[in-house]
Amino acid sequence: MAFWGNRQKAKQKQAEAGVIDQGERSGVTAGKNMDGFVALILDLIEANGLASAEIHRKKSVVTLPGYFRPTKQWDLVVINKGRLVAAVELKSQVGPSFGNNFNNRTEEAIGNAHDLWTANREGAFGKQSTPFLGWLMLVEDTEKSRKPVTDRSPHFPVFPEFEGASYLKRYDLLCEKLVQERLYTAASVIASPKSAVKSGAFENMSEMTSLKSFVSTFAGHIAAEATR
Repeated sequence: MAFWGNRQKAKQKQAEAGVIDQGERSGVTAGKNMDGFVALILDLIEANGLASAEIHRKKSVVTLPGYFRPTKQWDLVVINKGRLVAAVELKSQVGPSFGNNFNNRTEEAIGNAHDLWTANREGAFGKQSTPFLGWLMLVEDTEKSRKPVTDRSPHFPVFPEFEGASYLKRYDLLCEKLVQERLYTAASVIASPKSAVKSGAFENMSEMTSLKSFVSTFAGHIAAEATR
């Protein structure tokens, strides 16, 4: 409800100011669409014994060093006693265009994780336990995001799990593989229609990539950090 409500408020604010972005862009330029998920994460940190941790959200203080580039800004960074506890990316995708955005999100997710873990290996965060790295994606639940998609690969076949997979299914597969390959501690995709602004309705794509799985894994990591 917060996600879709914040998008509506952003559009209304632009309309009142006489500035209208093209297409769905007017719903994202305010930069607060995922604040509901941020609030959930903050509640989880406090509920699992780490209320004293430094929780950074502003752009000026969510920057972490990289290995292939100097720095990367994450959406949320948690620090406790000088240790990097968690870094989280919160993303969303609303239609009508899903193809290019899916590819861009995939490349970003893989690249950001590889960069952080390499920096961690090289001692960028000092000697400490492994931090939590999370990636959470909300995708509009619509006919276009659930429609089977075909691919062209003239020289070699694509992996069978991708054949005819919708964009929502592709995000599900992406999240599964991000965790299986240990690029992220937890990765989740949830599908939600625009009508959820009133109902809060959403759907998980699979147990492994569910919001519950993300929340429980994050809560366990925070609880473990709280005992240090």
